[in-house]
Order: sequence, then structure tokens, then C-alpha cells
Amino acid sequence: MANTLPVPGTLGIDFGTANSAAAFRAPGQAARLLPLEGAATGMPTALFFNTEEHSTHFGRDAMQQYLAGEEGRLMRSLKSLLGSSLLMEKTAVHQQLMSYQDIIAIFLKRVADQARASLDGKLPERVVLGRPVHFVDAHPERDQQAQDSLAAAARAAGLGEVSFQLEPIAAALDYEQRLTQEQLVLVVDIGGGTSDFTVVRLGPEQASHADRTQDILATTGVHIGGTDFDHRLNVAQVMPLLGYKHIGPRGREVPSGVFFDLSTWHLIQWLYAAKAMAAARDLKSDYSDPQLHQRLMKVLEWREGHRLADAVEQSKIAASQSHAAASIALDWLEDGLPAEISPEVLQQQLQALLLQVVECAQECVTLAGVAAPDAIYLTGGSSALRTLRDALAVAFPGVPQVEGDLFGGVATGLAYA
Repeated sequence: MANTLPVPGTLGIDFGTANSAAAFRAPGQAARLLPLEGAATGMPTALFFNTEEHSTHFGRDAMQQYLAGEEGRLMRSLKSLLGSSLLMEKTAVHQQLMSYQDIIAIFLKRVADQARASLDGKLPERVVLGRPVHFVDAHPERDQQAQDSLAAAARAAGLGEVSFQLEPIAAALDYEQRLTQEQLVLVVDIGGGTSDFTVVRLGPEQASHADRTQDILATTGVHIGGTDFDHRLNVAQVMPLLGYKHIGPRGREVPSGVFFDLSTWHLIQWLYAAKAMAAARDLKSDYSDPQLHQRLMKVLEWREGHRLADAVEQSKIAASQSHAAASIALDWLEDGLPAEISPEVLQQQLQALLLQVVECAQECVTLAGVAAPDAIYLTGGSSALRTLRDALAVAFPGVPQVEGDLFGGVATGLAYA
């Protein structure tokens, strides 16, 4: 009879708004990231349901299917629905109705299956999932509901009873593995949906302690992340080309609801419903310039909302990395349609959001009762944004910023939890 006992050790799963990762640690060994998509250890948190082939695709494959124009539905930013009333709403998937919690379970099952394939066909005896400091700001009941829903999705995915660790603390445990002396560290974890912070005492001696409670001096978090940055840039730089802020023949602006939803990853699919499409068509009389409405309807009728959002995200990344203006790829919508994101646009449009993020980091240091940390440890994909790092440098002058594994650090730390 085959050995069905679980593998000794811990599986850490970072189920992120934009990207996910998993890591395994055997007793007494270093944690290692597991491949989730081919050889890649990080996988975009995306699913594509191909309606012609009745197949389900994940990660980069899901995005490629969608961008190639395959018939089907793309879903991203599902983590943003945790704690919301939309989570248990039913939607049609492969000719059956599923809740969004069920769809999260499908994604987690894919992660579990990929992990199992790397571990001789068995899952570890312990599974730890990451969670933000706050799934939902200022609503403890909804926050607990969000964690309970994620735990239920994990059970449905075959992961059993999981435990949870705060994502910034997990990132700290990853960073600690490379330290040779004690440091007081501000961990800055900027993901797709949340910004989380912890001030923690780290070092070789602390790493040997089974109980780390006394080393964690403060944690804070705010429900702002990379998808919020994308939303703000989309509204400012692209939506005016579809009619946002456009003054109609009666001297009133075109109603703005459709533009805000079209700029929000996890709400885009709702705009393709018959009622929402009819409402968008009815906006035609609110436009003085019919070409703007034609562009809006082309995006909706061709179901290209996620492609639009992806173009904005890629331009944001390019502008941040190159410190120069980057065009937004919109030729598929209309030849020569001018749109770009520049470092000046990043500064102007994201200033208010970044102020809230930095204030949350400063609050964490204040709650910890320290004047300044020895280092700032950066993790989470959105922590790569140059504008954010500049804002942190102003808030914490002279404090070195250390870049971790932006997409795998939390998962690795969860395996040490």
C-alpha cells in the first residue's frame, strides 16, 4: 500500500491580489519556492474560463488566452472580494453557477496541485496562508468573515485546516534568514490590494526563539495597493478618451459610474452583463462627441476591459523603471490614440494614495515606540514603484531600503512561520 502520510514540513501559500506563490520548508532546512507555472515560482492570480473548449487556465496562460482573443471570461483580483457582499454572488462558469468563493477555491486547488506535484504527490502536514493586516479597513466583523471565507475556500481546495500569518510578519521572517546581527526592521509589504507594515526585531538569536511575540513591536495596514494605483491612473489617463468628464449636449457630465467600474480589476466582468451593457448603450444621448461613446462601447462589446487595465499597468511599470514617459498600448482600440504615463503623472496622480500609505508606515513606527528603524525591507510587487520608494525616503531620511524577493518573499516567510 502506498504511503499516504503527509510530508513533514510546512507549506506557505501567498494568495495575492495580483500574484501568488508557494514555498515549502522541511524540518531543519531552508525554505524553497515551488514552481507553480512551468518553471516559474510566481503566478499571476488570474483565471480564464474558455467557453469554446470548456477549459480553465491559470496565471500567465490565463492572461495569454484572454489577450489572444479567445472566447471566455478572465477573472483577476479575486482577493479583493474577500469580506464583501459580492463574494457569494453566483456567476456562470462552464454552464453552471458558482460563487466567487468557489472560484477562489479553484485557484487554490491549482496551487495545491502544483505544490503536491513538487513534493512526491503529497502535501505537507502543515499549511500556512498569508493574510493582510486588514482585509477590510475599520470593520473587524467583515475582516474576520474574509479570513473565514478564505479558510473555507482552502478546505474546498483540499488544503485541509490551514493556519494564518500576517503577510508583513512572514516577509520579516524571510528577511531574517540573511541577517548576521540584530536589526530593528520596518517591513513594507505593498501588494496588489493592501499595504501592510510591521516593526520587528530580527537577527540570528531571535530566529532561534519558538515564540516571536515579543519581537513584533507593531503592525499596521491600509487597504491600498497596486490595483488602486492602476485604477487612479486609468481614470486619469484613459477614461477621458471614453467620455469621463465629458460634457454632454445638456451641459452635464456623462455619468461616471461605468468609468470607475471599468478601471477596477475585480468589477470589470460585471459590465458585460446584459443590464450593464444596456445602461452603457443608453449613455449615447449624454455625449456631445459620439466617437467617445463608440470607444466605450467597443471596449465593452469586445470585452476588452481587462486588456485596457493591463495596458495601464504595463505603462505604469515601464514609467517607474525607466524614469521616462511610457505610452499606453491602445492601438487595438484606435490607431494613434494618444495616452501615456510619465514620472510626473505618477507623482501627481498617486500623491494622495501614497501619502496614506506612508502615513500608515509612520504610524507603525510610532506605535512601536522607536525613533527610526535600522532598515526598511521592501516586498510585494508594488513596492518596486519608484514614486513610493522616494516617498518612503522622505519620510524616513537616511534609513537604508533593502529590496527582498518582491514576489516570493512572503511565501518563503510563511514556510518559516
